Amino acid sequence: MIDFYYWPTPNGHKITLFLEEAGLEYRIVPVDISAGDQFKPEFLAFSPNNRMPAIIDHAPADGGEAITVFESGAILQYLAEKTGQFWPADVRQRKTVNEWLFWQVGGLGPMAGQNHHFGVYAPEKIPYAIERYVNETNRLYGVLNKRLAGRDFIADNYSIADMACYPWIVSHQRQQQDLNDFPDLKRWYEAIAARPATQRAYAKGQAVSQNRATVTEAGKNILFGQKAKP
Repeated sequence: MIDFYYWPTPNGHKITLFLEEAGLEYRIVPVDISAGDQFKPEFLAFSPNNRMPAIIDHAPADGGEAITVFESGAILQYLAEKTGQFWPADVRQRKTVNEWLFWQVGGLGPMAGQNHHFGVYAPEKIPYAIERYVNETNRLYGVLNKRLAGRDFIADNYSIADMACYPWIVSHQRQQQDLNDFPDLKRWYEAIAARPATQRAYAKGQAVSQNRATVTEAGKNILFGQKAKP
């Protein structure tokens, strides 16, 4: 059994995509990030960056004590290694999957996240910041579109690289991007959206978010007003 500390954000969806595709037994533990659940001491004990997702695997491959993992990219790699799924055994193919996984973690996610923040959540709309991140998101869409030309998936076969990238494309309208400008990306996006595991994963997220409290200004301060504490 895997305890999955989760809220239905793009990074959270990455992990439900894998869990549903692999058919692993798991239990969702909601972490309402606008209510500050990510700062609870029991969560910080194994997710020190006060961010979800995180997991506790009570049946690790080595048969030992439970293993905790935080950071979505690390979780995807851990689960892929544990199950032998969606992460190629061939060293060259695995290298490619890892390149695109880290491309998402270091580029697509942070840039699209800033796009969301300045375009949707920021109390002051700063034109330069909005344009900066809309343009950079557009550039990254172009990189992925070029990669997908002539390929069904990012590394040819469906992998954790696809699972990492897909949830950040779901919000393309919020990011002020038109998928019609990226035909190969659009084809890939629609193919993943049609997968039964994807539909199950997003249904799980919808069920969790139905219990979400209204996001208040205090909640926004929790999300966006954090600083280091002594």
